[in-house]
Amino acid sequence: MKKKLTTSAGAPVSNNQRSKTAGERGPVLVQDYKLLEKLAHQNRERIPERVVHAKGWGAMGTFTVTHDISKYTCAKIFSKVGSKTPILSRFSTVAGEMGAADTERDVRGFSLKFYTEDGNWDLVGNNTPVFFLRDGYKFPDFIHTQKRHPRTNLRSPEAMWDYWSLSPESLHQVTILMSDRGIPTTPMHMNGYGSHTFSFWNNDGERFWVKFHFKTQQGHKHYTNDESAEIIGQTREKYQEELFGAIEAGNFPKWTLKVQIMPEADAEKTPYNPFDLTKVWPHADYPLIEVGELELNKNPDNYWQYVENAAYSPSNVVPGIGFSPDKVLQARIFSYADAHRYRLGTHYEALPANSPITEVNHYNKDGAMRFFTNDFGTPDAYYEPNSKGGPEEVPSAEEPPMKISGDAMRYEENDTFGDYKQPGDLFRMFNEGQRERLFNNIAGAMDGVSEEIVQRQLKHFYAADPAYGAGVEKALKDQKGGIDPNSNVRPEEVGA
Repeated sequence: MKKKLTTSAGAPVSNNQRSKTAGERGPVLVQDYKLLEKLAHQNRERIPERVVHAKGWGAMGTFTVTHDISKYTCAKIFSKVGSKTPILSRFSTVAGEMGAADTERDVRGFSLKFYTEDGNWDLVGNNTPVFFLRDGYKFPDFIHTQKRHPRTNLRSPEAMWDYWSLSPESLHQVTILMSDRGIPTTPMHMNGYGSHTFSFWNNDGERFWVKFHFKTQQGHKHYTNDESAEIIGQTREKYQEELFGAIEAGNFPKWTLKVQIMPEADAEKTPYNPFDLTKVWPHADYPLIEVGELELNKNPDNYWQYVENAAYSPSNVVPGIGFSPDKVLQARIFSYADAHRYRLGTHYEALPANSPITEVNHYNKDGAMRFFTNDFGTPDAYYEPNSKGGPEEVPSAEEPPMKISGDAMRYEENDTFGDYKQPGDLFRMFNEGQRERLFNNIAGAMDGVSEEIVQRQLKHFYAADPAYGAGVEKALKDQKGGIDPNSNVRPEEVGA
Protein backbone atom coordinates (compact mmCIF):
# COMPACT_ATOMS: atom_id res chain seq x y z
CA MET A 1 0.00 0.00 0.00
CA LYS A 2 1.38 3.38 -1.01
CA LYS A 3 2.06 5.97 1.66
CA LYS A 4 -0.05 9.10 1.44
CA LEU A 5 1.61 12.49 1.02
CA THR A 6 0.88 14.87 3.91
CA THR A 7 1.79 18.28 5.25
CA SER A 8 4.19 18.48 8.20
CA ALA A 9 1.10 18.53 10.42
CA GLY A 10 -0.15 15.26 8.92
CA ALA A 11 -2.95 16.61 6.72
CA PRO A 12 -3.29 14.82 3.34
CA VAL A 13 -2.01 16.72 0.28
CA SER A 14 -4.59 16.54 -2.52
CA ASN A 15 -2.37 18.07 -5.22
CA ASN A 16 1.39 18.50 -5.01
CA GLN A 17 1.84 19.99 -8.49
CA ARG A 18 -0.30 23.13 -8.71
CA SER A 19 -0.65 26.29 -6.67
CA LYS A 20 -4.11 27.57 -5.75
CA THR A 21 -4.90 30.60 -7.91
CA ALA A 22 -7.64 33.18 -8.37
CA GLY A 23 -8.77 32.04 -11.80
CA GLU A 24 -7.00 29.81 -14.28
CA ARG A 25 -4.33 32.43 -15.03
CA GLY A 26 -4.81 34.45 -11.88
CA PRO A 27 -2.30 35.21 -9.10
CA VAL A 28 -1.44 32.71 -6.35
CA LEU A 29 -3.42 33.00 -3.12
CA VAL A 30 -1.67 33.50 0.20
CA GLN A 31 -4.22 31.10 1.71
CA ASP A 32 -2.38 28.29 -0.08
CA TYR A 33 -0.66 27.23 3.14
CA LYS A 34 0.68 24.04 1.55
CA LEU A 35 2.64 26.09 -0.97
CA LEU A 36 3.94 28.38 1.78
CA GLU A 37 4.94 25.40 3.92
CA LYS A 38 6.95 23.84 1.08
CA LEU A 39 8.75 27.06 0.25
CA ALA A 40 9.35 28.10 3.87
CA HIS A 41 10.70 24.67 4.75
CA GLN A 42 13.02 24.62 1.75
CA ASN A 43 14.48 27.99 2.72
CA ARG A 44 15.59 26.49 6.05
CA GLU A 45 17.25 23.36 4.71
CA ARG A 46 20.83 24.62 4.83
CA ILE A 47 23.03 26.81 6.98
CA PRO A 48 24.66 29.17 6.23
CA GLU A 49 25.09 29.27 2.45
CA ARG A 50 22.27 29.92 0.01
CA VAL A 51 20.22 26.82 -0.69
CA VAL A 52 20.54 27.55 -4.41
CA HIS A 53 22.94 29.91 -6.20
CA ALA A 54 25.49 29.37 -3.41
CA LYS A 55 28.57 29.91 -5.60
CA GLY A 56 28.61 33.46 -6.88
CA TRP A 57 30.65 36.37 -8.23
CA GLY A 58 29.70 40.02 -8.27
CA ALA A 59 30.66 43.60 -8.97
CA MET A 60 29.38 47.14 -8.76
CA GLY A 61 28.52 49.43 -11.63
CA THR A 62 26.02 51.77 -13.23
CA PHE A 63 22.96 51.57 -15.40
CA THR A 64 22.50 54.40 -17.91
CA VAL A 65 19.24 55.14 -19.74
CA THR A 66 19.81 55.54 -23.49
CA HIS A 67 16.23 55.45 -24.84
CA ASP A 68 12.93 56.89 -23.63
CA ILE A 69 10.33 54.30 -22.50
CA SER A 70 8.30 56.64 -20.28
CA LYS A 71 5.16 55.92 -22.31
CA TYR A 72 5.26 52.42 -20.82
CA THR A 73 6.37 53.07 -17.25
CA CYS A 74 6.47 55.87 -14.70
CA ALA A 75 9.44 54.26 -12.90
CA LYS A 76 11.87 57.08 -12.16
CA ILE A 77 14.87 54.93 -13.04
CA PHE A 78 13.73 55.15 -16.70
CA SER A 79 12.38 58.70 -16.60
CA LYS A 80 15.22 60.55 -18.32
CA VAL A 81 17.67 59.66 -21.07
CA GLY A 82 21.20 59.93 -19.68
CA SER A 83 20.25 59.29 -16.04
CA LYS A 84 22.52 56.88 -14.16
CA THR A 85 21.64 54.45 -11.37
CA PRO A 86 24.19 52.61 -9.21
CA ILE A 87 23.85 48.82 -9.21
CA LEU A 88 25.26 45.74 -7.47
CA SER A 89 25.44 42.57 -9.56
CA ARG A 90 25.76 38.92 -8.59
CA PHE A 91 26.24 36.01 -10.99
CA SER A 92 26.07 32.42 -9.80
CA THR A 93 25.61 28.75 -10.55
CA VAL A 94 22.34 27.18 -9.43
CA ALA A 95 23.17 23.69 -8.20
CA GLY A 96 26.72 23.74 -6.85
CA GLU A 97 27.73 24.54 -3.29
CA MET A 98 30.04 27.42 -2.39
CA GLY A 99 33.11 25.33 -3.22
CA ALA A 100 31.80 24.09 -6.57
CA ALA A 101 33.73 24.64 -9.79
CA ASP A 102 32.71 27.73 -11.75
CA THR A 103 32.65 26.10 -15.18
CA GLU A 104 30.27 23.20 -14.56
CA ARG A 105 27.31 22.82 -16.91
CA ASP A 106 24.53 24.64 -15.12
CA VAL A 107 22.13 27.53 -15.37
CA ARG A 108 23.72 30.84 -14.27
CA GLY A 109 22.03 33.34 -12.03
CA PHE A 110 22.05 36.94 -13.27
CA SER A 111 20.90 39.30 -10.51
CA LEU A 112 20.98 43.07 -10.33
CA LYS A 113 20.15 45.45 -7.48
CA PHE A 114 19.31 48.97 -8.72
CA TYR A 115 19.65 51.64 -6.01
CA THR A 116 16.94 54.01 -7.27
CA GLU A 117 15.57 57.21 -5.76
CA ASP A 118 12.33 55.33 -4.99
CA GLY A 119 14.07 52.44 -3.23
CA ASN A 120 15.76 49.27 -4.40
CA TRP A 121 14.60 47.43 -7.50
CA ASP A 122 15.93 43.87 -7.75
CA LEU A 123 15.90 42.02 -11.05
CA VAL A 124 16.63 38.45 -10.04
CA GLY A 125 17.02 36.37 -13.18
CA ASN A 126 19.15 33.84 -15.05
CA ASN A 127 21.18 33.60 -18.22
CA THR A 128 18.22 31.81 -19.83
CA PRO A 129 14.83 33.27 -20.80
CA VAL A 130 12.91 30.24 -19.45
CA PHE A 131 13.14 27.77 -16.58
CA PHE A 132 12.40 24.10 -15.83
CA LEU A 133 8.94 24.62 -14.33
CA ARG A 134 5.89 26.85 -14.50
CA ASP A 135 4.63 26.59 -10.90
CA GLY A 136 6.62 27.52 -7.81
CA TYR A 137 4.99 24.65 -5.94
CA LYS A 138 7.32 22.31 -7.83
CA PHE A 139 10.52 24.26 -7.11
CA PRO A 140 11.65 22.54 -3.87
CA ASP A 141 11.25 19.11 -5.47
CA PHE A 142 13.16 20.17 -8.57
CA ILE A 143 16.04 21.60 -6.53
CA HIS A 144 16.25 18.37 -4.54
CA THR A 145 17.06 16.58 -7.82
CA GLN A 146 19.96 18.98 -8.42
CA LYS A 147 21.44 18.52 -4.97
CA ARG A 148 22.93 15.47 -3.23
CA HIS A 149 21.29 12.08 -2.78
CA PRO A 150 20.46 11.56 0.93
CA ARG A 151 22.20 8.14 1.03
CA THR A 152 25.17 8.51 -1.29
CA ASN A 153 25.74 12.25 -0.70
CA LEU A 154 26.51 12.45 -4.44
CA ARG A 155 24.81 14.33 -7.26
CA SER A 156 22.28 12.02 -8.92
CA PRO A 157 21.76 11.98 -12.72
CA GLU A 158 19.10 9.35 -12.03
CA ALA A 159 17.05 11.80 -9.94
CA MET A 160 17.63 14.65 -12.38
CA TRP A 161 16.44 12.77 -15.47
CA ASP A 162 13.66 11.01 -13.60
CA TYR A 163 12.21 14.39 -12.65
CA TRP A 164 12.71 15.90 -16.11
CA SER A 165 11.23 12.89 -17.87
CA LEU A 166 8.13 13.17 -15.67
CA SER A 167 7.87 16.93 -16.27
CA PRO A 168 7.67 17.67 -20.02
CA GLU A 169 7.47 21.39 -19.26
CA SER A 170 11.20 21.23 -18.45
CA LEU A 171 12.23 20.35 -22.04
CA HIS A 172 12.74 23.94 -23.23
CA GLN A 173 15.20 24.72 -20.44
CA VAL A 174 16.85 21.28 -20.69
CA THR A 175 17.51 21.95 -24.39
CA ILE A 176 19.19 25.28 -23.58
CA LEU A 177 21.19 23.80 -20.71
CA MET A 178 22.52 20.94 -22.83
CA SER A 179 23.28 23.23 -25.77
CA ASP A 180 26.47 25.24 -26.35
CA ARG A 181 25.16 27.95 -24.03
CA GLY A 182 25.20 25.57 -21.04
CA ILE A 183 28.77 26.54 -20.08
CA PRO A 184 29.59 30.24 -20.67
CA THR A 185 33.32 30.96 -20.50
CA THR A 186 32.85 33.94 -18.14
CA PRO A 187 29.97 35.93 -16.63
CA MET A 188 30.69 38.63 -19.21
CA HIS A 189 30.05 36.34 -22.18
CA MET A 190 26.43 35.51 -21.45
CA ASN A 191 23.08 37.27 -21.60
CA GLY A 192 20.89 37.96 -18.61
CA TYR A 193 17.11 37.72 -18.47
CA GLY A 194 14.42 38.67 -16.01
CA SER A 195 12.87 35.41 -17.31
CA HIS A 196 9.51 36.10 -15.68
CA THR A 197 6.84 38.35 -17.10
CA PHE A 198 6.69 41.54 -15.06
CA SER A 199 4.50 44.60 -15.53
CA PHE A 200 4.99 48.27 -16.22
CA TRP A 201 2.45 50.99 -15.64
CA ASN A 202 2.58 54.58 -16.80
CA ASN A 203 1.34 57.92 -15.52
CA ASP A 204 -2.01 57.34 -17.24
CA GLY A 205 -2.61 54.15 -15.27
CA GLU A 206 -2.08 51.88 -18.29
CA ARG A 207 -0.52 48.49 -17.60
CA PHE A 208 1.86 46.66 -19.92
CA TRP A 209 3.44 43.24 -19.55
CA VAL A 210 7.23 43.28 -19.91
CA LYS A 211 10.19 40.93 -20.26
CA PHE A 212 13.75 42.09 -19.57
CA HIS A 213 16.76 41.09 -21.71
CA PHE A 214 20.37 42.07 -20.95
CA LYS A 215 22.37 41.42 -24.12
CA THR A 216 26.11 40.96 -23.66
CA GLN A 217 28.32 43.39 -25.58
CA GLN A 218 31.29 41.03 -25.20
CA GLY A 219 29.78 38.38 -27.47
CA HIS A 220 28.82 34.81 -26.60
CA LYS A 221 31.63 32.40 -25.73
CA HIS A 222 31.15 28.91 -24.36
CA TYR A 223 33.12 25.84 -23.34
CA THR A 224 32.56 22.31 -24.55
CA ASN A 225 32.40 19.56 -21.94
CA ASP A 226 36.02 18.61 -22.64
CA GLU A 227 37.21 22.21 -22.39
CA SER A 228 35.29 22.66 -19.15
CA ALA A 229 36.85 19.54 -17.63
CA GLU A 230 40.31 20.82 -18.52
CA ILE A 231 39.59 24.23 -16.95
CA ILE A 232 38.24 22.65 -13.76
CA GLY A 233 41.48 20.67 -13.51
CA GLN A 234 43.36 23.98 -13.45
CA THR A 235 41.08 26.18 -11.33
CA ARG A 236 37.70 26.07 -9.64
CA GLU A 237 37.55 29.88 -9.50
CA LYS A 238 37.60 30.73 -13.22
CA TYR A 239 34.66 33.15 -13.15
CA GLN A 240 35.90 35.08 -10.15
CA GLU A 241 39.34 35.36 -11.72
CA GLU A 242 37.92 36.56 -15.04
CA LEU A 243 35.37 39.04 -13.66
CA PHE A 244 37.60 40.48 -10.95
CA GLY A 245 40.62 40.63 -13.26
CA ALA A 246 38.78 42.35 -16.11
CA ILE A 247 37.46 45.10 -13.86
CA GLU A 248 40.80 45.60 -12.13
CA ALA A 249 42.40 45.99 -15.57
CA GLY A 250 39.83 48.59 -16.62
CA ASN A 251 38.10 46.29 -19.12
CA PHE A 252 34.61 47.05 -17.90
CA PRO A 253 32.00 44.54 -19.14
CA LYS A 254 28.77 45.94 -20.58
CA TRP A 255 25.30 44.75 -21.45
CA THR A 256 22.47 46.41 -23.40
CA LEU A 257 19.08 46.32 -21.69
CA LYS A 258 16.18 45.64 -24.02
CA VAL A 259 12.56 44.95 -23.21
CA GLN A 260 9.63 43.24 -24.85
CA ILE A 261 6.35 45.06 -24.27
CA MET A 262 2.91 43.44 -24.47
CA PRO A 263 -0.29 45.49 -24.07
CA GLU A 264 -2.28 44.21 -21.11
CA ALA A 265 -5.20 42.94 -23.21
CA ASP A 266 -2.94 40.89 -25.50
CA ALA A 267 -2.44 38.32 -22.73
CA GLU A 268 -5.96 37.07 -23.44
CA LYS A 269 -5.20 36.59 -27.14
CA THR A 270 -1.81 34.86 -27.36
CA PRO A 271 -1.87 31.14 -28.28
CA TYR A 272 0.52 30.49 -25.36
CA ASN A 273 0.23 31.62 -21.75
CA PRO A 274 2.48 34.74 -21.60
CA PHE A 275 2.90 34.21 -17.85
CA ASP A 276 4.32 30.69 -18.31
CA LEU A 277 8.01 30.62 -17.29
CA THR A 278 8.68 27.76 -19.72
CA LYS A 279 7.68 29.91 -22.71
CA VAL A 280 9.26 32.82 -24.59
CA TRP A 281 7.46 35.60 -26.45
CA PRO A 282 8.23 35.51 -30.19
CA HIS A 283 10.33 38.53 -31.12
CA ALA A 284 8.36 38.89 -34.35
CA ASP A 285 5.24 39.61 -32.28
CA TYR A 286 6.91 41.61 -29.50
CA PRO A 287 10.21 43.03 -30.78
CA LEU A 288 13.06 44.06 -28.52
CA ILE A 289 13.08 47.73 -27.54
CA GLU A 290 16.38 49.23 -26.41
CA VAL A 291 16.39 50.91 -23.00
CA GLY A 292 19.89 51.41 -21.65
CA GLU A 293 23.36 50.15 -20.85
CA LEU A 294 24.70 48.26 -17.85
CA GLU A 295 28.40 48.64 -17.04
CA LEU A 296 30.32 46.89 -14.25
CA ASN A 297 33.23 49.10 -13.24
CA LYS A 298 34.15 48.44 -9.59
CA ASN A 299 35.12 45.42 -7.54
CA PRO A 300 33.80 45.54 -3.97
CA ASP A 301 36.47 46.25 -1.36
CA ASN A 302 35.13 43.33 0.68
CA TYR A 303 33.60 40.37 -1.14
CA TRP A 304 31.72 39.07 1.91
CA GLN A 305 30.25 42.43 2.84
CA TYR A 306 28.75 43.06 -0.58
CA VAL A 307 28.57 39.92 -2.73
CA GLU A 308 27.88 37.30 -0.05
CA ASN A 309 25.62 39.62 1.95
CA ALA A 310 23.76 40.75 -1.16
CA ALA A 311 20.13 39.73 -0.76
CA TYR A 312 18.11 39.88 -3.96
CA SER A 313 14.36 39.39 -4.03
CA PRO A 314 11.72 39.83 -6.75
CA SER A 315 9.59 41.44 -4.03
CA ASN A 316 11.79 44.54 -4.30
CA VAL A 317 10.01 46.64 -6.91
CA VAL A 318 9.47 50.39 -7.24
CA PRO A 319 6.49 52.44 -8.48
CA GLY A 320 6.10 51.87 -12.21
CA ILE A 321 7.31 48.25 -12.05
CA GLY A 322 5.08 45.43 -10.82
CA PHE A 323 4.32 41.75 -10.95
CA SER A 324 2.26 39.47 -13.17
CA PRO A 325 0.22 36.28 -12.63
CA ASP A 326 3.35 34.20 -13.33
CA LYS A 327 2.99 31.46 -10.70
CA VAL A 328 6.73 31.00 -10.18
CA LEU A 329 7.24 34.74 -9.76
CA GLN A 330 4.39 34.86 -7.24
CA ALA A 331 6.05 32.12 -5.19
CA ARG A 332 9.47 33.79 -5.37
CA ILE A 333 8.00 37.04 -4.02
CA PHE A 334 7.61 35.22 -0.71
CA SER A 335 10.40 32.68 -0.91
CA TYR A 336 13.40 34.93 -1.58
CA ALA A 337 12.80 37.48 1.14
CA ASP A 338 12.02 34.68 3.58
CA ALA A 339 15.32 32.98 2.70
CA HIS A 340 17.25 36.16 3.46
CA ARG A 341 15.52 36.69 6.80
CA TYR A 342 16.63 33.18 7.73
CA ARG A 343 20.13 33.28 6.23
CA LEU A 344 21.19 36.82 7.13
CA GLY A 345 18.75 37.97 9.81
CA THR A 346 15.55 39.85 10.42
CA HIS A 347 16.83 43.24 9.28
CA TYR A 348 19.03 42.01 6.40
CA GLU A 349 18.08 44.99 4.23
CA ALA A 350 19.92 47.34 6.60
CA LEU A 351 23.25 45.75 5.64
CA PRO A 352 25.40 47.93 3.36
CA ALA A 353 24.88 45.73 0.29
CA ASN A 354 21.10 45.93 0.60
CA SER A 355 20.54 49.36 2.12
CA PRO A 356 18.67 51.75 -0.21
CA ILE A 357 20.16 55.12 -1.06
CA THR A 358 16.82 56.73 -0.33
CA GLU A 359 15.30 57.42 3.10
CA VAL A 360 13.98 54.31 4.88
CA ASN A 361 11.05 54.61 7.30
CA HIS A 362 9.12 51.61 8.61
CA TYR A 363 7.54 50.30 11.78
CA ASN A 364 9.26 46.90 11.85
CA LYS A 365 10.19 46.45 15.49
CA ASP A 366 13.08 44.78 17.33
CA GLY A 367 14.27 41.25 16.53
CA ALA A 368 17.73 40.03 15.55
CA MET A 369 20.05 42.60 13.99
CA ARG A 370 18.16 45.65 15.27
CA PHE A 371 21.42 47.63 15.24
CA PHE A 372 19.99 50.94 13.93
CA THR A 373 17.79 53.73 15.24
CA ASN A 374 14.41 54.05 13.60
CA ASP A 375 12.37 56.33 15.88
CA PHE A 376 11.73 59.22 13.43
CA GLY A 377 12.94 61.76 16.00
CA THR A 378 10.46 60.67 18.66
CA PRO A 379 10.13 57.37 20.54
CA ASP A 380 6.35 57.82 20.66
CA ALA A 381 5.79 57.02 16.95
CA TYR A 382 6.22 53.24 17.11
CA TYR A 383 2.84 52.23 15.59
CA GLU A 384 0.70 53.34 12.67
CA PRO A 385 -1.50 55.29 12.28
CA ASN A 386 -0.29 57.75 14.90
CA SER A 387 -0.54 61.45 15.65
CA LYS A 388 3.07 61.61 16.86
CA GLY A 389 4.77 62.68 13.63
CA GLY A 390 5.57 59.21 12.28
CA PRO A 391 5.80 58.40 8.54
CA GLU A 392 2.53 58.20 6.64
CA GLU A 393 1.19 56.33 3.64
CA VAL A 394 1.94 57.47 0.08
CA PRO A 395 -1.30 56.81 -1.85
CA SER A 396 0.20 58.00 -5.14
CA ALA A 397 2.55 54.99 -5.12
CA GLU A 398 -0.33 52.54 -5.53
CA GLU A 399 -0.35 50.72 -8.86
CA PRO A 400 -3.46 50.43 -11.04
CA PRO A 401 -5.66 47.36 -10.47
CA MET A 402 -4.73 44.09 -12.13
CA LYS A 403 -7.65 42.31 -13.76
CA ILE A 404 -8.31 38.75 -12.50
CA SER A 405 -11.23 36.34 -12.76
CA GLY A 406 -12.21 32.77 -11.95
CA ASP A 407 -12.60 30.43 -9.02
CA ALA A 408 -9.89 29.71 -6.45
CA MET A 409 -8.62 26.14 -6.96
CA ARG A 410 -5.56 24.14 -8.04
CA TYR A 411 -5.90 24.24 -11.81
CA GLU A 412 -4.49 21.47 -13.95
CA GLU A 413 -2.67 22.70 -17.03
CA ASN A 414 -4.94 23.63 -19.91
CA ASP A 415 -2.12 24.51 -22.28
CA THR A 416 -3.20 23.80 -25.84
CA PHE A 417 0.07 25.34 -27.06
CA GLY A 418 1.99 22.43 -25.58
CA ASP A 419 5.41 21.79 -24.10
CA TYR A 420 7.14 20.72 -27.31
CA LYS A 421 6.75 23.46 -29.93
CA GLN A 422 9.19 26.01 -28.53
CA PRO A 423 11.92 23.45 -27.67
CA GLY A 424 11.46 22.05 -31.18
CA ASP A 425 11.69 25.52 -32.69
CA LEU A 426 14.91 26.14 -30.75
CA PHE A 427 16.37 22.81 -31.89
CA ARG A 428 15.55 23.60 -35.52
CA MET A 429 17.56 26.83 -35.21
CA PHE A 430 20.74 24.91 -34.37
CA ASN A 431 23.24 24.12 -37.12
CA GLU A 432 24.66 20.62 -37.59
CA GLY A 433 27.60 21.16 -35.24
CA GLN A 434 25.41 22.60 -32.50
CA ARG A 435 23.04 19.64 -32.81
CA GLU A 436 25.82 17.10 -32.54
CA ARG A 437 27.19 18.74 -29.40
CA LEU A 438 23.67 18.84 -27.95
CA PHE A 439 23.20 15.11 -28.60
CA ASN A 440 26.55 14.23 -27.05
CA ASN A 441 26.05 16.51 -24.05
CA ILE A 442 22.71 14.86 -23.30
CA ALA A 443 24.11 11.37 -23.78
CA GLY A 444 26.98 12.14 -21.42
CA ALA A 445 24.63 13.58 -18.81
CA MET A 446 22.50 10.40 -19.03
CA ASP A 447 25.40 8.06 -18.37
CA GLY A 448 24.30 5.47 -15.80
CA VAL A 449 20.64 6.53 -15.79
CA SER A 450 18.04 3.74 -15.67
CA GLU A 451 16.76 2.41 -18.99
CA GLU A 452 13.14 3.17 -18.08
CA ILE A 453 13.94 6.85 -17.44
CA VAL A 454 16.05 7.15 -20.61
CA GLN A 455 13.21 5.72 -22.71
CA ARG A 456 10.71 8.09 -21.08
CA GLN A 457 12.88 11.14 -21.77
CA LEU A 458 13.54 10.08 -25.37
CA LYS A 459 9.83 10.36 -26.08
CA HIS A 460 10.00 14.05 -25.17
CA PHE A 461 12.93 14.64 -27.53
CA TYR A 462 11.07 12.90 -30.35
CA ALA A 463 7.93 14.93 -29.63
CA ALA A 464 9.90 18.16 -29.99
CA ASP A 465 11.43 17.05 -33.31
CA PRO A 466 12.04 13.57 -34.76
CA ALA A 467 15.64 14.54 -35.55
CA TYR A 468 16.14 15.61 -31.93
CA GLY A 469 15.04 12.23 -30.60
CA ALA A 470 16.95 10.27 -33.22
CA GLY A 471 20.14 12.22 -32.61
CA VAL A 472 20.06 11.68 -28.86
CA GLU A 473 19.20 8.02 -29.30
CA LYS A 474 22.14 7.48 -31.64
CA ALA A 475 24.51 9.30 -29.27
CA LEU A 476 23.33 7.07 -26.43
CA LYS A 477 23.95 3.94 -28.51
CA ASP A 478 27.41 5.15 -29.46
CA GLN A 479 28.57 5.77 -25.92
CA LYS A 480 29.72 2.98 -23.68
CA GLY A 481 26.95 1.83 -21.36
CA GLY A 482 24.27 3.41 -23.57
CA ILE A 483 20.73 2.17 -24.07
CA ASP A 484 19.67 -1.06 -25.73
CA PRO A 485 20.22 -0.82 -29.52
CA ASN A 486 16.76 -2.36 -29.92
CA SER A 487 15.09 0.68 -28.34
CA ASN A 488 11.39 0.79 -29.14
CA VAL A 489 11.06 4.58 -28.98
CA ARG A 490 10.13 5.93 -32.43
CA PRO A 491 8.64 9.18 -33.71
CA GLU A 492 5.30 7.61 -34.57
CA GLU A 493 4.77 6.69 -30.92
CA VAL A 494 4.71 10.32 -29.82
CA GLY A 495 2.90 11.84 -32.76
CA ALA A 496 6.02 13.60 -34.00
